Amino acid sequence: MITYAPFYRTLKEKEISTYRLINYYNISRSMIDRIKHNRPLTTTTIDTLCEILNCRVEDILQYEPTPKRPAPNTYHND
Repeated sequence: MITYAPFYRTLKEKEISTYRLINYYNISRSMIDRIKHNRPLTTTTIDTLCEILNCRVEDILQYEPTPKRPAPNTYHND
C-alpha cells in the first residue's frame, strides 16, 4: 500500500501549510483530501508536489507491504 505519511513530515520541515498549497500553489482541496486518505495520485501530481516542495518522491510517499491474507482452505475431504 502507498502511504503519504512522508508528505506531512516534508511539509513540516519546509514550513509549508496545506493552506498555502491550496491558496498559493493552486493544489486542490480534493487533492489534499486524496493524500490525507492515502488514495491514488497521478505521477503528474507527484511531480508537481516534488517541484513545489523541492524534494524527492520518497519525501512524499512510501510503500508499506500489505499484510498477507491467509489462503482459503483448499483441503477437500473426498
